[in-house]
Amino acid sequence: MKRTGVLSDDIEPTQFKRGGFRATAGPRLTQTPDSGRSSRAHTPFSKWTTEQVCGWLEDIGLGQYVSLARQWVNSGQTLLSATPQELEKEICIKHPLHRKKLQLSLRAFSYKTMEKSSELDHIWVTRWLDDVGLPQYKDQFYESKVDGRMLQYLTVNDLLFLKVTSQLHHLSIKCAIHVLHVNKFNPNCLRRRPGDENKTSPSEVVQWSNHRVMEWLRSVDLAEYAPNLRGSGVHGGLIILEPRFQSETLAMLLNIPPQKTLLRRHLTTNFNSLVGPQAQQEKQEFANASGHAPLTTTAKVRPTKLGFTNFRQLRKLKVDESADYICPMDTGTPPALSGTPKRTYGSFRGISPNLARDSDRLEKVGSKK
Repeated sequence: MKRTGVLSDDIEPTQFKRGGFRATAGPRLTQTPDSGRSSRAHTPFSKWTTEQVCGWLEDIGLGQYVSLARQWVNSGQTLLSATPQELEKEICIKHPLHRKKLQLSLRAFSYKTMEKSSELDHIWVTRWLDDVGLPQYKDQFYESKVDGRMLQYLTVNDLLFLKVTSQLHHLSIKCAIHVLHVNKFNPNCLRRRPGDENKTSPSEVVQWSNHRVMEWLRSVDLAEYAPNLRGSGVHGGLIILEPRFQSETLAMLLNIPPQKTLLRRHLTTNFNSLVGPQAQQEKQEFANASGHAPLTTTAKVRPTKLGFTNFRQLRKLKVDESADYICPMDTGTPPALSGTPKRTYGSFRGISPNLARDSDRLEKVGSKK
């Protein structure tokens, strides 16, 4: 079809190509190549010109600070040697997560290390939130320009600043970040499309997206309850890795009435078959432990109260000295990364003792029922 005056006979219509900017249904969008990056690739950051630094700020999503940066920055060294107070004063970076994003990026240049998480930009993270079942936080994450590197160093207080107060949602994000860690921040590690429901293993289920879990519910004749998982934060990583996530938790999120005992029993049977005997045993041991508190949809996480002395000490800490990561990282190579991929998710305690410890820490931060 041709429009008069639009296409002439000597102009061939362009070939349709998939994967354009608007064709991004899943979290596949990462940083796109830029013509200005080629001139910066082989030059040390400390020797970048003012325009190169401003172009880089645009690339990482901090374009609103370019006008002031152009007046203050002489070279890349200006940013490398700047303190957080100077960044706030000279280019008015008052947003704490914008400042953290800039500091993490500058630290990578200082240490000359390029982490895989740095390849995932803030647009990818908003689509990742869709995958883990928390699309309601996309606006906050986008405005804060949270990218893959920031996910790696995300803290409990960062999540509270992003208005994520639900304890269940904290655990959901923690488990989802752990799945990214284990898969070396592969942007396509989550499984979104249904496969053979009779041949699933925990190592596959742990990579299921929220939509994939809903497809599983439809396959076990619970289709009418599947839409209730939208915005719940339930994904395969939470189901397998969180020991307090039981079939009762899922039934509560699906809004299955307690009086429908046969339906709940049906869900429990399929849930236990899904997680496998090893994860089922771990969940049961955790449930039988003294002081066990089951997960609820109403539990909230409160920020830690700091005295004036502690606050002054916190201000002096560098980015890498914070011990309050939502998903703590081992100093050495964790078993999950050093072992074979098939055994990565074999045991909850085996893959990351930090996850179990972090669950306790979230309770101490202040769960409220």
